[in-house]
Amino acid sequence: MTEGNFVDYIKIYASSGKGGRGSAHLHREKYIAKGGPDGGDGGRGGHIIVRGNKNMWTLYPLKFKKHFKAEHGGDGSKQRSTGKDGEDIYVEVPLGTIIRDGETQEILFEITPDNPEQILLEGGMGGLGNWHFKSSTNQTPRYAQPGIEGKEGWFQLELKVLADVGLVGFPNAGKSTLLSVITAAKPKIADYAFTTLKPNLGIVTHRDFQTFVMADIPGIIEGAAEGKGLGHRFLRHIERNSLLLFLIPADSEDIQKEYKILLNELKKHNPELLDKARLLAISKSDMLDNELIEEIKKDLPKDIQTLFISSVAQQGLTELKDTLWKMLND
Repeated sequence: MTEGNFVDYIKIYASSGKGGRGSAHLHREKYIAKGGPDGGDGGRGGHIIVRGNKNMWTLYPLKFKKHFKAEHGGDGSKQRSTGKDGEDIYVEVPLGTIIRDGETQEILFEITPDNPEQILLEGGMGGLGNWHFKSSTNQTPRYAQPGIEGKEGWFQLELKVLADVGLVGFPNAGKSTLLSVITAAKPKIADYAFTTLKPNLGIVTHRDFQTFVMADIPGIIEGAAEGKGLGHRFLRHIERNSLLLFLIPADSEDIQKEYKILLNELKKHNPELLDKARLLAISKSDMLDNELIEEIKKDLPKDIQTLFISSVAQQGLTELKDTLWKMLND
């Protein structure tokens, strides 16, 4: 998936169908002069339904189709025949999508594996036919109900990436390089900050054909929770990850300080993120000898397991995958 095809925010317009009219028909038949009312009910208007699709990773298809209009219900007819229900319209989205009201920004619902389908707008009910209104004092009602109008409005769709492992680090920490080496993903890689502008997903193949999903999130900087850099727009993607892999390069001036800054930004965005399992990987470790590694170990954070890796030299990657797999399954 290329960066340009990754869309995690979109606005759509949806309109459900109007209910069909009830019929005010009076039964007429040879030798039956006054057969009484037999008008059928109108059909229900079509719903607008949001449906999760586990094979979708982005809202990109909705970029070109933003208007959804359901079919109106059919009118009732004679012999108490009910009109045809309007056809429902399905809006397919990736799992992990949040739907908000376009005006109030209120969260209406989320599409998750446990809640894969939800009615966004209900179609209008069909009107009742005149036979419902027959009574002892009104033998031939010549009226029926009109159908109820459908609903409409603008809605905001936001995607939170669903992944097993989320890569957390400063810009240019080597997250995209790691993803490209241990998965088949092809993220953009360059030696300047903010190369990654959209999240990238890759599937890591482990022993015995086991797999897990890793997400490369755009780099965090100090103040990201307040909107600096790429701001909190992409911090929300970290919320869906089961495990957070912190990546700090070996040539960093102060590894412990960088780790604390990253942790603080996550805490300011959502304190619950600190409850997730965490692992620290020191990237670009091929530039270190054993003596330097032992020296760096003395100043590492004590509350997190640490590994030394090199994506370019492919050092420590098997141990990294083993550790991630074990943590995910524990």
